[in-house]
Amino acid sequence: MEDVTRAVEAILFASEEPLSVEAIEGHVGENLAVEGAVKEALGALAEHYEGRGIELVERGGRWHFQTAPDLSHHLRREREEPRRLSRAATETLAIIAYHEPVTRAEIEAIRGVQISKGTLDVLMEAEWVRTAGRRETPGRPLQYATTREFLTHFGLGSRRNLPGIDDLKAAGLLDPLDEEALQLELESDETLASEDEED
Repeated sequence: MEDVTRAVEAILFASEEPLSVEAIEGHVGENLAVEGAVKEALGALAEHYEGRGIELVERGGRWHFQTAPDLSHHLRREREEPRRLSRAATETLAIIAYHEPVTRAEIEAIRGVQISKGTLDVLMEAEWVRTAGRRETPGRPLQYATTREFLTHFGLGSRRNLPGIDDLKAAGLLDPLDEEALQLELESDETLASEDEED
């Protein structure tokens, strides 16, 4: 009888779903599954586990182990869902990281499409983007920049550690059209910077 009890215990422990007596008998095999032996083993196991951290219970004709109800509060864990950014949010975050401080109009000009307010809200809720004052131009638009949390999350010591064109190419993250556009943009930024220095 001890062999039957051990076999039933192992079968139920390993099972991903509750099992009927017939299903357990099928697993135990003809040698051990003499008439009534599995039912007797289930009764003995239920008694053995009574009052312990896990219990053997029967629900709707099927048997399974479960956590003792009075201990369930110990097993609750807060799980942080991984953030999945939309393509628009990913592009917006990249633009802010490489061009900060940057206004909404500048982000839209670089992306070539308008961004919804929700896109910036998602990035701000994630604490990866913050407002960085207002631009001293007509309308005084808000500027956006990345946060320390952004650097921490992406394992960057500072914005200087952001990957450059060569790094992006090596990682296969830049197709030829993107590369050409990025190169033109960087050249344009350099031209504007040198013009500002001359003024």
